[in-house]
Amino acid sequence: MTATTERPPRDSSRDHHLRPLLIAGAASISAGAIHAAAIGSHAEHPQAAKVFAAVALLQVAWGVAALAWPSRRLAFVGLALNGALVVCWAVAKKSGLSFIEGLDVAEPIQFADALCAALALYAALESGAFAWRPRQVFARPRLANFSAGLLVAIALPGMIEAGNHVHSHSHASVVVVDGKATLTDTAAAVPVKRYDPTQPIDLGGIAGVTPEQQARAENLVAVTLVRLPQWSDPAVAEAAGFHTIGDGGTGDEHLINWTYIDDDKVLDPDHPEALVYSTRTGKRVLEAAMFMLKPGSTLDTVPDIGGPLTQWHIHDNLCFTDDPVAPRVTGLTDGSGNCRSPFVKLQPVPMIHVWITTNECGPFAALEGVGAGQIKPGEQRLCDQAHGTGL
Repeated sequence: MTATTERPPRDSSRDHHLRPLLIAGAASISAGAIHAAAIGSHAEHPQAAKVFAAVALLQVAWGVAALAWPSRRLAFVGLALNGALVVCWAVAKKSGLSFIEGLDVAEPIQFADALCAALALYAALESGAFAWRPRQVFARPRLANFSAGLLVAIALPGMIEAGNHVHSHSHASVVVVDGKATLTDTAAAVPVKRYDPTQPIDLGGIAGVTPEQQARAENLVAVTLVRLPQWSDPAVAEAAGFHTIGDGGTGDEHLINWTYIDDDKVLDPDHPEALVYSTRTGKRVLEAAMFMLKPGSTLDTVPDIGGPLTQWHIHDNLCFTDDPVAPRVTGLTDGSGNCRSPFVKLQPVPMIHVWITTNECGPFAALEGVGAGQIKPGEQRLCDQAHGTGL
């Protein structure tokens, strides 16, 4: 007779009580895969893309660890990780995550993110069940294996949908409301960003603006941001021939270089016709350039910079001192459009502001009140609240 060695019976109870963590790991891996697929659709927001990459890595790494080395301690980690992600998802959908650019605006629930949140929630619940009752037999082996496989399989449609994710933001097109150009509440495929001089310039998301117009507008803002600060010190500007027009009491003081108005340089921050300083703090703080065209130019002949993004204006109702070097504003014209002697009315020329600070009505905003000037007949006063602080 041949001696036979019998294998010890397999401890099936261990397999059974580990299966909830198997299911949790599969759910976490699937959620991580969907997050990974969403990275590309958030590429215009580097911070958001990095967050999605980090979350995907954490969820997949934990899921693999849960499959390979299941333990109660690891279950608590899975509960905390996936539970926290579900909470973040809920906050993002309700009010946005203000500390993450690209996720700072609330968006409607879409299939991919809802599926991802459901998988994370399932992973958290299964992890919690294993963490607190590790010796409980939770599932039949075949059913548990089938469930884990199904959770991995359903990640595929979620990944496809995440890759096609479209950001839905309001303020898609320009409409006129009470004399101001504002934006409708319809969804836009291109996200609208506020103009922030410290961040990359993006003036997209406005209906009717061609790619060429957007590029010209962004290029003008960019070169102005780089070059205009050379005039931050008013003494440097005055030494170069800039003279105040005496309007500092309004909160915005204009220093004009009258010789620059007659040169051939247009929209050049190295030779700006006028500089705008804020005087609200008691000191002159450079906030914008005011580019002016040559005498003889009209609102019908202004160059097209940014289409609906930009609007030129003139001042044809101001009276100045009769000073050939540094004329100053003294008041407004009378009902006939004339100035009382010895004050004079200067020939109006088209002008446009480019702000190097934030502004309620965007980077090309005119001033309020009398400082806003006059626009082309038939046009509505532009206030680009989409890119301004008034969004």
